[in-house]
Amino acid sequence: MINLFASLGRAALDLCANLGRAGIMLVLVVVRRSTVRHSFRALITQLYSVGVLSVPIIIVSGAFIGMVVGLQGHHTLEKFGATEALGQLVALSVVRELGPVVAALLFAGRACSALTAEIGLMKTTNQLARMEMMGVDPLGYVIAPRFWAGVISLPLLTIIFDLVAIWGGYIVTVKLLNVDGGTFWSNMQANVQFYDDVLKGLFKSVVFGIVATWVAVYQGNQCVPTAEGIGRATTNTVVYASLAILGLDFILTAVILGGW
Repeated sequence: MINLFASLGRAALDLCANLGRAGIMLVLVVVRRSTVRHSFRALITQLYSVGVLSVPIIIVSGAFIGMVVGLQGHHTLEKFGATEALGQLVALSVVRELGPVVAALLFAGRACSALTAEIGLMKTTNQLARMEMMGVDPLGYVIAPRFWAGVISLPLLTIIFDLVAIWGGYIVTVKLLNVDGGTFWSNMQANVQFYDDVLKGLFKSVVFGIVATWVAVYQGNQCVPTAEGIGRATTNTVVYASLAILGLDFILTAVILGGW
């Protein structure tokens, strides 16, 4: 019994220590200054790496998600004779929840894991240590561009996901299930509000982008400099970022809907 409490205590202390180190690193990255030329060039490179290269999986996943929502919605609403509300159902489901959450989970699995592995490899090959020896700050030149690229990329990827998912729902419901196209779009336009629905969904994606990228760069920077350590850090990134996204989604939804 004593050993059990000791193990729980050590785990709690380790958790607090990791949260403290992660918080300090986040603050240092946010306030860190580097040369404008290097920052802009590195940011563009990382935007391509974590953002542009993630577009294909976002498009494919968004199309199928929209199609599934359209099929399920049509199957349910047809029982009540309310298929004219399919446009509203597809748009609100995607913009409020599915878009920000699914895009963030895909981003964590594809881009954040790559960030962790890249930074971990730089640490394993002593590139970060060499930068410090030359008087170059790794946080400003390696961590910060990747962090800000992730924060910028995810909201843009979410917008792409939303548009493609709505288009996928339109193709299934209107082209395949013969729902009236005018009714589909008119109900969507009448019931989807830009501030209450679209902007709040994008706010979620910004929060998810900050947290997921923060987890990724921290795990890469703190990983054990071995092949096994990189693999463990990459796995931790996907698991921790996904759990954080799902937990924050519940909190943000409760706050937005006025539940708290």
